[in-house]
Amino acid sequence: MTQNFFERVYEVVKKVPKGKVTTYGDVARAIGAPRCSRQVGWALHVNPEQGVIPCHRVIFANGALSYGFAFGGLEAQKAMLISEGVEVSADNKVDLKKYRFEY
Repeated sequence: MTQNFFERVYEVVKKVPKGKVTTYGDVARAIGAPRCSRQVGWALHVNPEQGVIPCHRVIFANGALSYGFAFGGLEAQKAMLISEGVEVSADNKVDLKKYRFEY
């Protein structure tokens, strides 16, 4: 029996440690669906286990935070990342070369 798409997304995102980020595209590639980064976003928008599935660690490919972060908006995502030691610039971007988690 295969896991459904959302469950696969959640399992991959759970692997991202504190102090690291990943992108929607990274997650899509990690689950074998490289053209489905938008669907990854949909899955995270309805995250059933906030606090267990660290969706705040998933950002855009250009390093930008998600303006549509479902659990409090961009400022909440920024605060959560900063509390984990991730530097977020004034224009709400993260240096992927420094903080990107490699699967």
